[in-house]
Amino acid sequence: MKTYKLAIIGCGKVAHLHAKAIGNLSNAKLAAVWSRTKASADKFADAYKAKPYSDIGAMIRENDIDLAIVCNPHPYHKDVAVEAARAGANVLVEKPLASTLEDCDAIIHACRQSGAQLGVISQRRWYAPVQRVHKAIVDGKIGKPVLGTVNMLGWRDQKYYESDPWRGTWDMEGGGVLVNQSPHQLDILLWLMGEVNEVYGLWRNLNHPYIEVDDTALAIVKFKNGGIGNIIVSNSQKPGIYGKVQIHGSNGASVGVQTDGGAMFVAGMSSVLEPPVNDLWTVPGEEHLLNEWIREDSAEFERIDPTIYYFERQIEEFLQALDECRTPFVTGEDGRRVVELFTAIYRSTRSNAPVRFPLT
Repeated sequence: MKTYKLAIIGCGKVAHLHAKAIGNLSNAKLAAVWSRTKASADKFADAYKAKPYSDIGAMIRENDIDLAIVCNPHPYHKDVAVEAARAGANVLVEKPLASTLEDCDAIIHACRQSGAQLGVISQRRWYAPVQRVHKAIVDGKIGKPVLGTVNMLGWRDQKYYESDPWRGTWDMEGGGVLVNQSPHQLDILLWLMGEVNEVYGLWRNLNHPYIEVDDTALAIVKFKNGGIGNIIVSNSQKPGIYGKVQIHGSNGASVGVQTDGGAMFVAGMSSVLEPPVNDLWTVPGEEHLLNEWIREDSAEFERIDPTIYYFERQIEEFLQALDECRTPFVTGEDGRRVVELFTAIYRSTRSNAPVRFPLT
């Protein structure tokens, strides 16, 4: 079995989770790390027995890196991802792929030109209750998915926004709750409901006067399959309530997952507090399974380290895709769709009108 050589680009909070996940995989080795700051790269490399670099191209070429995982803040994803692809590495980017469609397209184009595989971190797709919802839809248990909803009611305090200088600004972060906290739930909604046809949305800042961007956003979505959707995402409910994705079918059956409960997970700052569980299941003949699944998933949650385990699964699947010469489960195009969706909500707010897809 081949042992893949991996590099981490950016040595911030979430990078530590990726480094630990890589260390738990038998076919992966963290060979090198990059940071804009030499001291940061040296400290991180020393902690994980890797080589520090301040030049991405040199890092990838000198270590024959198979996969570079981009963990620096998303406003800076484009330049480092493009450089990694051009140097010969496959690329896996933390969510969101970028804060603008232009940056997304630059990353995708660079990977296509170099022949690199590109993926985006969406580790919640590996949650067992999320997988059950997807399988129920694929197996036709709810008929056609006709209504999809996202409800993510979380909290971010002033300390969080002050933890990095790029947070909470249009120029740097590119947005608020839509850009930074919502991509996981938006990705799951798009995975389950399919391509978007039209969006009407609006955002507000309800109780975070010290930031420029949205702490709350709503949207009505028309999907190309004829279904409709509703999105409510917010960082304004202290200390955080839940994150849910629910899908309702044409035969009247409904399935859903609570991906997050209580105070929301912040990489490098907090842990996952509650297990992801199926919170809704009315498939005829399967209603009784809901409590059984909740017990199973809660027991699994206690067995693993949930802050690392699902990163392991996504990195593992990406390496399997390299073995099999195929695209990874979550592609760059999947990441771009999330950016297109939140971009449409911002545009709709400005114009006070629905926005048609694809965006121009």
